[in-house]
Amino acid sequence: MPDLLLELFSEEIPARMQASAARDLERLMVGALTDRGFLFEGIKAFAGPRRLTLAIAGLPAEQKDVREEIKGPKVDAPQAALDGFLKKTGLTKDQLKVEKTPKGEVYLAVIERKGRPTPDVLAEIIPEAMAKLPWPKSMRWLPGNPVRWVRPLHSILCTFDGEVVPFSFAGIASGNTTRGHRFLSQGVIEARRFDDYTDKLRDAFVVLDAEDRKAIIFEGIKSAAFVHGLEMIPDEGLLNEVAGLAEYPTVYIGAIQDEFMDVPAEILQTSMRTHQKYFSLRDPKTGKMANRFALVSNMVAKDGGKEIVAGNERVLRARLSDAKFFWDEDRKHTLESRVEKLKGIVFHAKLGTQYERVERIENLAGEIAAKIGADVTKAKRAARLCKADLTTGVVGEFPELQGVMGRYYALHDGEDISVADAVRDHYKPQGPRDEVPSATVSIAVALADKIDSLMAFLAVGERPTGSSDPYAQRRAALGANSVLQANNASISLLSVFDIHTPLIDGDVFNYVVDPDKPRIAVQGKHLGPYLEEMKSLPRRTVELNAFGDAEKAELLDFFADRLKVALKEKGTRHDLIDAVFSLGNEDDLVRLVARVEALQAFLKTDDGANLLAGYKRAANILKVEEKKDNKTYISEVDAGLLTEPAEKSLHAALGKAIGAIGPALDRQDFAAAMQQMAALRGPVDAFFEAVKVNADDPKVRANRLSLLAGLRAALHRVADFSKIEG
Repeated sequence: MPDLLLELFSEEIPARMQASAARDLERLMVGALTDRGFLFEGIKAFAGPRRLTLAIAGLPAEQKDVREEIKGPKVDAPQAALDGFLKKTGLTKDQLKVEKTPKGEVYLAVIERKGRPTPDVLAEIIPEAMAKLPWPKSMRWLPGNPVRWVRPLHSILCTFDGEVVPFSFAGIASGNTTRGHRFLSQGVIEARRFDDYTDKLRDAFVVLDAEDRKAIIFEGIKSAAFVHGLEMIPDEGLLNEVAGLAEYPTVYIGAIQDEFMDVPAEILQTSMRTHQKYFSLRDPKTGKMANRFALVSNMVAKDGGKEIVAGNERVLRARLSDAKFFWDEDRKHTLESRVEKLKGIVFHAKLGTQYERVERIENLAGEIAAKIGADVTKAKRAARLCKADLTTGVVGEFPELQGVMGRYYALHDGEDISVADAVRDHYKPQGPRDEVPSATVSIAVALADKIDSLMAFLAVGERPTGSSDPYAQRRAALGANSVLQANNASISLLSVFDIHTPLIDGDVFNYVVDPDKPRIAVQGKHLGPYLEEMKSLPRRTVELNAFGDAEKAELLDFFADRLKVALKEKGTRHDLIDAVFSLGNEDDLVRLVARVEALQAFLKTDDGANLLAGYKRAANILKVEEKKDNKTYISEVDAGLLTEPAEKSLHAALGKAIGAIGPALDRQDFAAAMQQMAALRGPVDAFFEAVKVNADDPKVRANRLSLLAGLRAALHRVADFSKIEG
């Protein structure tokens, strides 16, 4: 069957937009073809610096004939309804049929369309798909032409079964020609099918597939570094980006001057990565960054790359000189001296400055440190210094180095290493694969930072909505959960909320800015020209919402929801989390997870599965009878009314279990609590086998219902079994 080849050739497409553009083009074309009844064998999209390419294999030569029946309004419907239906179908009233239905006679439109040649259909849908491509940013480049594209479009190659599919877009007519590498190839390339297209592009120094370009870059760096006894520092993000910058990637190795090697490796790597897209190398023997870097050029140099390397080394020298200057200047001032400058950095318009936030974090870190056995003095010291690097030159240039630079400056100032590590680690973890702090001082400060953020934003009415989370509250809760779980840090969150509430529940002072200018609320960036202006403006008091019991419960629920997300990935059942959490007496997330895990393990056993079935039977009986009797039965059993051996046995087993479950839960021995529940399985099974709950004697009936209520209450000591599925 025939194939389609489509190439959209333009000026350089930003690397960050290429992959999504290829996916969008494929999605739009699949949707358009499917809507028109086309089936095909395969489709693949490609993206590169100057072209989007789509190859579709196995398209039919013609569209299938279509017969469609569309039901319309009732025969006695208003004329307006009929007119709308005729307009929709493109038919006249005489062309409609009448069909009898259980609800009366309705008009029926039978539309038959003969299939068209595939090229004719493609000529319609391809320009439509091109126009619908959702570029993050686009431009107009033709005077008087409203068509937008990411960059000026130069040519459209479109063939079906080797022949040109004729259409135009943005004043450009489709054809069967394209161009190769901007500098390494000359002239026009003619292509009719995908196979010869890729071969001709390769001959013209263009590697079509981004994955192939990535492999060339990776292997090239690996081989070139090996010559120097070095290895590449992995950087998947940079690899993806550079693969979108070079059509014919060639790797060269350059040198970093020794004068820069005393600058922290993170600064060097960030500068090279951000500004020049260079790959850092390291010595595999020491693990330290080497005085070499790998660059990817879009050129094949006749001199082996000497001029290219020399030029890039000169550019890098200037970049690293700036970075070294910031590094040297920053160390002339201690972190402690910088804390006061945080008064000039607004954290949030309703929450004051970073200085005010640091004061809150410092107090909370000390309280948390006491709860987890960390050094309180060191925790408070680390919290006081944790945001000070926001005022440094390096962080001003590279905001992503917040915390990292704080550690370097703290060590330079002679701070304790645990304090310095906590300054670096308090932002962690920032993602599921990020390192989780493990030192006690770091744990205290990291938790304080995240909990303060969550409580403060909730206090001013800021909540994430849908997919919008501008203040990264979900990430903060996930991060706090990770810190707690990874370190088995049992903490009552409600007690932490109680400690911290007075610090955020009240008035916070905030600068008033000119109403004609945007409100300044930035974190991790210098205010620059706004700072002096802000100092001259009056201050006002911002009333915070009360952070009462309702807000504490809401925040605890928010933590629990994030915990569900994290545990779901580990295979933990969400209904078991609900079952434990809904009891309302568990605000220690570490203990909560332990209970959930113990419950999940118990329910996987035969005893657990059967006991759950027995519980649900008991709960269903109680639900029906309590509704009938308009009362809730509680576990007040009259032993004198127990006549059947099975109900006596269950009563005795419940008494023993209730007496043992509570102490087991108190000492957090959840396995023992589950064992006590397992012992109920036999008596419960025997009860339902031998005992009639709805006895003829009302007193006996009520007593047996109370016995079942006792079973319900006993199991609810561990979890709300009504929320467990299955």
